Amino acid sequence: MPDGEKDQGQETGKMPVLPLDATASPLQITQRHLPHWHKEGVTYFVTFRLADSIPQDKLRLWRDERDAWLRTHPEPRTPEQEHEFRNIFSDRILAWLDQGYGECWLKNPAVSEIVENALLYFDGDRYVIGDFVIMPNHVHLIVTPTPGHDLSDILHSWKSFTSKQINKAVGRTGTLWQDESYNHIVRSDAQLAHYQQYIRENPVKAHLRPGTYRSRTGVPPVSETADQCERRRA
Repeated sequence: MPDGEKDQGQETGKMPVLPLDATASPLQITQRHLPHWHKEGVTYFVTFRLADSIPQDKLRLWRDERDAWLRTHPEPRTPEQEHEFRNIFSDRILAWLDQGYGECWLKNPAVSEIVENALLYFDGDRYVIGDFVIMPNHVHLIVTPTPGHDLSDILHSWKSFTSKQINKAVGRTGTLWQDESYNHIVRSDAQLAHYQQYIRENPVKAHLRPGTYRSRTGVPPVSETADQCERRRA
């Protein structure tokens, strides 16, 4: 199973929407191919994808345009500029993912089950999983890391474990997942509802047939503090 020992007796929790508190811990923003937002004690909308899910010619053009935008918008950038960056570049990545490029290993129910089991293995322990959808070549999910657990470590554990299991299951070798992920902080119940709707509608918009994706939707939001979340897990 994913890295580490699972604490026995933990119950899977409902989806906490932990509010963004600017005074609680520092917000980390890093950029390579996609924007990453990291802050302790909040909820994230996360997308990670298979390594072949976007054609290289599209990525090269995208990176050239992105680099040109970054040169003309030097740091420090305003919140409006960060929003513009996401609208122009991140949304394009999401649209390409729905085109179904690559081998689309995740459309195999046995393969998507490996991913689902990994996502849920530490649910209620290291993190709380909300809605998710496992598309043919990418995954969208809502997740709240619990205190003491970092989103980047959680993502690494999921990818490392599932890549080994999936490669073994389908008889392949080499890189399975793209190392980059798209992580967006969920700042309110309204934003949570938006991302839940996106996850729920993604298979329909991508014109997927039943059996070619795997999802869990309708997880109710529960607004609570990090301390309340920790007490509920105890």
